[in-house]
Amino acid sequence: MLRNGERNVPTASMEYPSVSEEATMLPEVSGNQVARILAGVPIHSASLYHRIRFSVVDVAVWLELPQAGGPPQTLLICRDIELQRARQQARVDRVACPADFAPPGGLSGDREVATAQAAAECLRRAGIRQVVADRSLPLLFAELIRQAGIEVLCDPQFGVQERRQKDPQELIWIQQAQRVTEQAVALGCRLIASAKTGPDGILMYDGQVLTSERVRAAIDHFLLDQGYLNSTAIVAGGPQGADCHESGSGPLRTGQPIIIDVFPRNRETLYHGDCTRTVVHGDCPPELRRMHQAVREAKAAAMQAAKAGVSGQQVHSQVVEVLQHWGYHVGPMPPQTTPKTAYMPHGTGHGVGLEVHEAPLLDQNGPELLPGDVVSIEPGLYLPALGGVRIEDLVVITPEGCQNLNSLPEGLEWKE
Repeated sequence: MLRNGERNVPTASMEYPSVSEEATMLPEVSGNQVARILAGVPIHSASLYHRIRFSVVDVAVWLELPQAGGPPQTLLICRDIELQRARQQARVDRVACPADFAPPGGLSGDREVATAQAAAECLRRAGIRQVVADRSLPLLFAELIRQAGIEVLCDPQFGVQERRQKDPQELIWIQQAQRVTEQAVALGCRLIASAKTGPDGILMYDGQVLTSERVRAAIDHFLLDQGYLNSTAIVAGGPQGADCHESGSGPLRTGQPIIIDVFPRNRETLYHGDCTRTVVHGDCPPELRRMHQAVREAKAAAMQAAKAGVSGQQVHSQVVEVLQHWGYHVGPMPPQTTPKTAYMPHGTGHGVGLEVHEAPLLDQNGPELLPGDVVSIEPGLYLPALGGVRIEDLVVITPEGCQNLNSLPEGLEWKE
């Protein structure tokens, strides 16, 4: 029995009639012109989604086909049940389904294989001899296209600059995501700050032990209500926070730093926010206050340096200079070494958009920043015996400097 909206999928021996005759009318190619391809599941493939701005949960392929005497044409091949919606929403010239480009032997009953077969057949019919792919092309597509006698070339920079330089609509979506992300971070910080102190310094809230898991659940519920999907947020207290990517678990305690790092994805636009703050319940140790002040100064120096034309390495070097001036180490610690003072093992930041970690990096060998880059600036310091401090904002790079998308305070005290 078929579920609503599904159709029988023919095997290789069955005739697969064309669904869209218009889609099979390929541009006339002169000479050995080169096509371009992106493929994957748009809801997961950031490069493909960015190109078509159309979200589906099944595999799809975008092709850019050269044509004689005119600009190239773009074609999206997706499931037949998505054709109408794709024609209304996708940023392409034409839309087709795999049946429109069934090879002589027919299409596979495997949906992903069938889409790759259709992409190869489309390129073959168009007379393409070479196709350029980005770094994310599934191996299945590359193999079937090569079997069709077409050379597949990889351009590691294909689509990277376009993804980096956000357009006005993308900036609106990221601003919206960051606003909600800040609200989630503030919720977690204030929940911790308003807790009571129980036995052995353990935090209590509503008569129960306050754990990393409870705070994370409160953040998750808030974000779900706002239309966001949240990867495992970081709520790491005390020594757990000395590992910069430790999610955190168990009871939270007074007098210890607690790092809250939230990076959710909007379920509709698919764009992320990313924000980190550090909160301390009760008395704050003097060494922690010193670490916090150094991190604030490092972050301010990075934001002062960040602008188009400056490299990510140059921005990072400003953080390094400030933290070293305070006497802290920057970079990985040697193996088997127990740090006696706080240190920062990571870079200053990274691009944020359809993925929470994307180009460019603010780190060693970081590239020149471009107008429209959206990057995190998040210096931190970590001391195994005490915990960590990290402050993170998102900024938009402009020719004059950077625009901060955050408004949350940077302090350690959050009690209202």
